[in-house]
Amino acid sequence: MATVTGGAAARIIPSATRATVSLSSSSRSFFSFSSSSTSVSSLKCLRSSPRISHLFLDQRRSEVRVSSGRFGTVSALASDPDQLKSAREDIKELLSTKFCHPLLIRLGWHDAGTYNKNIEEWPQRGGANGSLRFEAELKHGANAGLVNALKLLQPIKDKYSGVTYADLFQLAGATAVEEAGGPKIPMKYGRVDTSGPEQCPEEGRLPDAGPPSPADHLREVFYRMGLDDKEIVALSGAHTLGRSRPDRSGWGKPETKYTKDGPGAPGGQSWTAQWLKFDNSYFKDIKEKRDEDLLVLPTDAALFEDPSFKVYAEKYAEDQEAFFKDYAEAHAKLSNLGAKFDPPEGIVIDGSPNVKGEKFVAAKYSSGKE
Repeated sequence: MATVTGGAAARIIPSATRATVSLSSSSRSFFSFSSSSTSVSSLKCLRSSPRISHLFLDQRRSEVRVSSGRFGTVSALASDPDQLKSAREDIKELLSTKFCHPLLIRLGWHDAGTYNKNIEEWPQRGGANGSLRFEAELKHGANAGLVNALKLLQPIKDKYSGVTYADLFQLAGATAVEEAGGPKIPMKYGRVDTSGPEQCPEEGRLPDAGPPSPADHLREVFYRMGLDDKEIVALSGAHTLGRSRPDRSGWGKPETKYTKDGPGAPGGQSWTAQWLKFDNSYFKDIKEKRDEDLLVLPTDAALFEDPSFKVYAEKYAEDQEAFFKDYAEAHAKLSNLGAKFDPPEGIVIDGSPNVKGEKFVAAKYSSGKE
């Protein structure tokens, strides 16, 4: 129920729809984070549904309706490796100017997070298949506001028709982690897109934000995806990014010393001091609980209260390299859930990835502890 202000304006939107997009997100669940834009939104937003998810974070739904056809055209079943590489460079440029890292990660996670390991058939099993581009799924409560992420990425999709939506969503999320200073994700591509809204999963497969029994709820949802306790805790570390706004989610403070100057629209409460930097501060700050200006949700606190979760949370608080390694593996696994690949073995556009992380450049835009 944390509101994450993810602000980013579309870098290039086709002339018929060119506008500045404000990315406001609210998180009430396990994975929630957002980024902010330096632009003022020209789109008004509605209050988000009570259901939301952590990385699976809720954002407020824009009043601008997106027809199933606007983002629905599929021009390729398998992605072209060269176009994937070029699209990644365009995504980096977008991130460097709009600081929409959390929003793009959320998009990829929400597309993949509908996976049900108990269903064999594709695409009924859900997962990373690009179905989130259809209005039928965008209307799900947990996906409120993700239309803005689509508006950011659609110009890139238009430019690279040889990249499927399913691949573009996961490419954007992985690139966002890396560009925020996180680990290199060992990704593969070649995901096949769903063809129509009738192939979207039913609502209710993404996590809630503040359930009565946070640890039990996290296990119920993520075990259904085939993820274990270590992966749940590692993935939750992405909460190191973004901030929450109480007027949108009911969680967090209106403003703190870390968020009063933005970037983008100032305000909200972040989980970490440098809320645009991907590191292990999330675990350290939750463990210390010494800074009232930093947010801790029930699902965050559960990581240090549940005995099994605590083993990993304590480890990651002490060892960032271990966190990066486990996070990279868990993120890659999540991004493959439910996907159908063409070719079956997938497409690798990098060599053996380095999981130690890359130098973070955008940290200067986010306040930090001295």
